Amino acid sequence: MKKLLFIVGVIAASLSLVVGIATAARTSSSAAAKVSVASTGLGRILVDGRGHTLYLFAKDSRGKSTCVGGCAAFWPPLIATGKPLAGPGVKSKLLGTTRRADGRLQVTYNHHPLYSFVKDARKGDTKGEELVAFGGEWYALSAAGAKVQNAAAPADGSGDGGGYGNGY
Repeated sequence: MKKLLFIVGVIAASLSLVVGIATAARTSSSAAAKVSVASTGLGRILVDGRGHTLYLFAKDSRGKSTCVGGCAAFWPPLIATGKPLAGPGVKSKLLGTTRRADGRLQVTYNHHPLYSFVKDARKGDTKGEELVAFGGEWYALSAAGAKVQNAAAPADGSGDGGGYGNGY
């Protein structure tokens, strides 16, 4: 009986993960991805067309994404099939795209590939801010295209990343 309950639990968890990944992939993609600026607890930051926080991955370099596989499941890239749209507060000259390893176009801002975070369920959530996961740190972006650091975090980077570690 315990074995059956364990198997049912594993199946339920797997289905939950698959549904979550499919939902994230579907909602982070659009023909003309829109990037805007919104006010949050971190200040004025970049958000997607749903009002969800957009992040940069410090491990990315030269405008290329290094977040693939499991990383992209938790940090869905902002994908567009056309030119990204600059919403209110966004500098259109800083918007661009980069080609991902899978061939899709990912929206960039000031040469930073943009991502959302699956645990940001509502507009204004910034649960991914300053997390360390998949070998790098994650930061929201300002309208100037720079990483935003939480004012409550130590300036020397000695914070513990909110306890999330590399568990993603």
